[in-house]
Amino acid sequence: MAADREGGARRMPRRAVYAACGVVLLSGCASMPDDGDLRGVDYTPRQDSQVRVFAVPPGEDATPTDIVDGFLEALTSDDPHYETAKLYLTPEAAKQWEPERSATVLANGMESYADPAENRDHASSYFVTLAGTEVGALDAQQSYSPAAGDYRRQIQLTRNKKNGQWRISRPPRGIVLGQSDFERNYMSVNKYYFASNGVAGSPSRPMAVADPVFVRERVDPMTHMVRSLLDGPTVWLDQVVRSSFPTGTKLKPGVESLTPDGQNTLTVPLNDSAARVGPGKCREMAAQLLFTLQNLTSAVDQIELEAGGRQLCLVSADSADSVAARGATERPEFLYFLDGRHRLVRMPARSKDNEALAVPGPLGDGANQFWSAGVARREDLAAGVSLDRRALFVGSLLSGGSLGEPVLVSQGRAETDRLTAPSWDAAGDLWVADRDPKRPRLLLFDGGKGEPVEVETPGLDGRIDSVRVAGDGVRIALVVEKAGKQSLLIGRIERGDKPTEADERTRVAVLELRSATPELEEVTTMSWVGESRLVVVGTKQGGVQQMQYVLVDGSTPEAPPPAALTGVEEIAGTEDGGVPLVAHSEDGIVRMPTGEQWQKVVKDGTAPVYPG
Repeated sequence: MAADREGGARRMPRRAVYAACGVVLLSGCASMPDDGDLRGVDYTPRQDSQVRVFAVPPGEDATPTDIVDGFLEALTSDDPHYETAKLYLTPEAAKQWEPERSATVLANGMESYADPAENRDHASSYFVTLAGTEVGALDAQQSYSPAAGDYRRQIQLTRNKKNGQWRISRPPRGIVLGQSDFERNYMSVNKYYFASNGVAGSPSRPMAVADPVFVRERVDPMTHMVRSLLDGPTVWLDQVVRSSFPTGTKLKPGVESLTPDGQNTLTVPLNDSAARVGPGKCREMAAQLLFTLQNLTSAVDQIELEAGGRQLCLVSADSADSVAARGATERPEFLYFLDGRHRLVRMPARSKDNEALAVPGPLGDGANQFWSAGVARREDLAAGVSLDRRALFVGSLLSGGSLGEPVLVSQGRAETDRLTAPSWDAAGDLWVADRDPKRPRLLLFDGGKGEPVEVETPGLDGRIDSVRVAGDGVRIALVVEKAGKQSLLIGRIERGDKPTEADERTRVAVLELRSATPELEEVTTMSWVGESRLVVVGTKQGGVQQMQYVLVDGSTPEAPPPAALTGVEEIAGTEDGGVPLVAHSEDGIVRMPTGEQWQKVVKDGTAPVYPG
């Protein structure tokens, strides 16, 4: 009694499409209708987002195996509240089962098999074990986290004494589905809150922070995302962001679904908790909704908020950008890298001209040689690590002036035991890691000068190879080495209260580090290329180097990976994605404009960076 569910999408014997309605029925155990306009098709719902998939209820003569198969198929359907799946459960189990509480994602599908010994001893009960390899999970907030290990759950079926029909009396916790079904049914969407640490943005124009969650793609995702936004940020991000919606704000009672009108205006009726907000706060609320929904669809250009029987505000997408900043507040003017003389040079970020000129100021005059550099987001300052990786310098990108003394000197004996490449955050602070085995540290220079703050990193297991701070100022990406292996971790930046006389420096910590590339054994280089997305170069066990996009929660976006490139050592992009991806490979400095292939910039160059 085994059912092999390849990729979680086991092909049932019969499928049908109601072509006029755009509905696919997953035929479980019930017989199909014998009239109407029916035709057999291959199951490819991604090609038509309007096609919705529904499961078929259990048949009267369904065997325990039929019930299990039908239930698992129903979990992959587009039934909004899993009502068909509940028909496979006993009435008591259907009341207690909470499909929205969690989702378990299995690689290569799922196997189900009966336990002969137990089933021989129970005439009215039947036991089936579900087994597979867990690769990820969604929690009650629809937040994704990678997972690894064996999945094994026993479910129990009970025979009804009156009609003799089998139903599941002990279902699995939440829903369980294969990875291909997860990718078919769910999509990652950013919802937006505002940085609460006061570092990024300003009181009059706060910094928006992307908080990715997964939504069922064909089950009213717009309304789902509005409800999710109102429910507040995910647990991992909650400590460093705020919402402008007053506590207790929900959709107005009785509102089941939201749809924009013909002018792409979405009216969102809220309950009385939001009835007294002022115009400024209302504009921030509308900006949160616009950023969130425009990440989902292009059908919303304006948000109208209502509460207490009146309009609170009407905000367009164009004006939302003036209410709050997103990602990198400044679009980069230049691409920077080190030329053959190890000096910092630059070229226009969006120009197809490959001519690079030395930057003004001491980092480009050739008096010093550098191994790596980082440019402040305002492109007025730059930091350079000396060629031997021992010293960190900070200098102006204006003509004249000297470099001065280094702001940091590592005591590491080997070059690889010294400094990493530097990174600047949106507030103009400089980050760098010292890899000295005797004193490995993550350091922060306020404004790029003065004595550094040693950043607390509880839970960090290994030494930092690479540092990249997100444009929102509340997240940081670290490549961490342990036992000769490099992994990409995402951490949350928390800052303490302002300095006092007793404590002259603000406490800064990177907390709750989590893996973003669990399937990669070696991470060579990475860069932010979106508000919640990075590009990563690395290898799987025993494999060749590959380049891929990853999300901060460890999931893989639907977008295809960048074109292959050999021998990549460094890569650079920006949060807004408005400039070409740039890399240092065996061909030198190369770039890849959107929709094009890699193009050579210069042969003799290293360490490409955009500001940040």
